[in-house]
Amino acid sequence: MEGGSVSGWLSGLSIVAIGVGTLAVMLVAAGAGHHIRKVQGRRSPKKVRESGESVAQEGYLFGSMLGLLGLLLAFSFGMVLNRYEARRELVTSEANAIGTAYLRAQLLDEPHRSRLSQLLVAYTGNRIELANAGGDNRVLLARNDKLLTDIWTAIRASRESALAHGVTTAVLMSYNEVIDLDTERKVAWDLRVPVEVGVLLIVYLAVMAAVVGYQVDGPRGRRAATVFFIAVALSITVITDLNRPMAGHARESQKAMLMLLQSLRAQPPHVFDRFNAGPKEPSGSGAGQ
Repeated sequence: MEGGSVSGWLSGLSIVAIGVGTLAVMLVAAGAGHHIRKVQGRRSPKKVRESGESVAQEGYLFGSMLGLLGLLLAFSFGMVLNRYEARRELVTSEANAIGTAYLRAQLLDEPHRSRLSQLLVAYTGNRIELANAGGDNRVLLARNDKLLTDIWTAIRASRESALAHGVTTAVLMSYNEVIDLDTERKVAWDLRVPVEVGVLLIVYLAVMAAVVGYQVDGPRGRRAATVFFIAVALSITVITDLNRPMAGHARESQKAMLMLLQSLRAQPPHVFDRFNAGPKEPSGSGAGQ
């Protein structure tokens, strides 16, 4: 989640710890609400009975609170799910861009096309490792940026070859797209639900649990409330998992990049030479025979 010290503290907690902590907060709040009801019952039994009858008559208010909770959960889940889908689509877009850049590199003369081909293969492999890495990925990020610098240096060196073949614009556009998508994916990996949304959700869950604890009575009601709290805590756990692109378990599939890497390794530069025209036969070689 975006924010200051609160965001850093939450990011340091594991996904399981956040789920368990959410459940603990709701249970404690429900216990506090139940305790308040018992204290009021001992001090003024008649007032508690009247309060209980009023709550029963206006149960729609409690239902509205549950509806608002559902809306908050749906809003938070929708935010993280939309960002997950955006990251997944960027994987395919990047795979297509790298594949196009690799093919256009074959239009250049040697040694430029072999150099660019090798750099793109290394870059693709590093991108897959970076997307699957958890925890400290600074080494992979540094290698990623170095490979991008090397790729652009190789493009600059191949300018004369591109001009000779009339493919300067096509080559530049394809490699610019690769660089642009590198930035887009980095930004997407760092996007989080605003910390204010998370704080609001936790506070509302605590208030909601306290109201449940105040109103629910008897073993059966407490068991139902516990099941409800567990379901909400599981929802928060899933939201947290989706909200951590580089550390959670629900990461975007790298299938498109893996397929690309396999294709690049199966098509080294010399594969594209097999249809090149060979040496011409001498004209009229058998005319005098």
